[in-house]
Amino acid sequence: MAQDVQFDLVIIGSGPGGYVAAVRASQLGLKTAVVEKSSRLGGVCLNVGCIPSKALLDSSEYYHLARERFAEYGIKTGSVSLDLATMMARKDKVVEDLTENVRKLLEGNHIEIIHGSASLTAPGTVAVDTGKKKTLTLNADHILLATGSEPVAVKGLEWDGKHIVSSTEALAFDKVPGRLGIVGGGYIGLELGSVWNRLGSTVTVIEMLPKIATTLDGQVGRTLDRLLKRQGMQFRLNTRVVEAKVTGKQVKTVLASGDQQEEMTFDRLLVSVGRRPLTQGLGIEALGIATDPRTGQIVVDETYRTSVAGIYAIGDLIPGPMLAHKASAEGIAAVECMAGRAGEVNYDTIPAVVYTWPEVASVGLTEEQVREREIPYCVGSFPFSGAGRARCMGETDGFVKLISHGKTDRILGVHIIGPRAADMIAECVLALEFGASSEDISRTIHGHPTFSEALMEAAMHVRQCSIYAS
Repeated sequence: MAQDVQFDLVIIGSGPGGYVAAVRASQLGLKTAVVEKSSRLGGVCLNVGCIPSKALLDSSEYYHLARERFAEYGIKTGSVSLDLATMMARKDKVVEDLTENVRKLLEGNHIEIIHGSASLTAPGTVAVDTGKKKTLTLNADHILLATGSEPVAVKGLEWDGKHIVSSTEALAFDKVPGRLGIVGGGYIGLELGSVWNRLGSTVTVIEMLPKIATTLDGQVGRTLDRLLKRQGMQFRLNTRVVEAKVTGKQVKTVLASGDQQEEMTFDRLLVSVGRRPLTQGLGIEALGIATDPRTGQIVVDETYRTSVAGIYAIGDLIPGPMLAHKASAEGIAAVECMAGRAGEVNYDTIPAVVYTWPEVASVGLTEEQVREREIPYCVGSFPFSGAGRARCMGETDGFVKLISHGKTDRILGVHIIGPRAADMIAECVLALEFGASSEDISRTIHGHPTFSEALMEAAMHVRQCSIYAS
């Protein structure tokens, strides 16, 4: 490639936001380049986030079923043992295949792929350090920042990559920790805790707040807490880690809850308290790109433009939930706005999923949020214990909860904890997107026997309230 190249669009970052935006840009006729600092495409999600964690969650679930559940289905396996190296190799192969698919996708859409560290030197100009003697300069009408996020470090709990670790290292342990401590009871901590709990670790989750997964509907969150405890996970709520020291091959911690302190020792300590925008080295400060001083997130307008003309930002870099599908939707919308189209993201219909077992999935308002806004509402719920398909599968924990407006019956939120919740939520997202009512769901014929029947039944229950609402 020549040293000075002109593009319509240069995208920095090849995660779910960046590569999806690049494909859409190509479809709209924009000459596009993607700059990725890592040797593999796909960003955090494909390499050290969404994909490897789900691969391990599935593998660990199979292992758990083989050890604990197969006998009740009449399947005799004999002695079941764990080959962690093979499990990790499978995870790595899944990641490798998907990242290679991203490369083929970009190349198939005639998108220039450039590996190197990118920085903004001026509006419309990107400098790329490719590791060669001369820096590559890219000129573009539009620049899209899609570099994602990184784990938040905690003072006094600094990662050493071996004993005190981030989620990245917790996806690649070479042996099952006897005792695993997890600082933070959010989605990431609960998912990784589930993996290692199934594989034999004694897992203790330490959370400063009075409950885990604080963004969930309260009823769902309490149920998840109960079910994870039943699986063997331990929770220390209203508790913080005031000190952690590596001694030999162990991590000795001091926990504080109120005025009480106690010591706990772990083989590994996962610090997972959240993520922050990954903007270091981009040069946004020198260009005067506005950020939120509290969060470090880049400020954008409704078209995803930053405070500097021609520069856009999406995904974990800007406000909103740090979710891969949110970044992808924003990438498409941002590119469509650049091309003069009406790109838009409906933030009221972004689903969230926790890939524990049972799974948790939600969209829209929680019951607590509805109450806080003083919206008249009705709730309908249906337990999976009443669904024939769930009975056949032997997965009867959990329920579907549907919240609708007490006057109009329009669906306000749906919250599912149970088998296949991650897939069931798509119907609910579509319902909210089209302004459907609970009656619309209840009158939609669902296949029998299926898990989705529980949603139909929950909607029928809502209607009993709506009919009599004053």
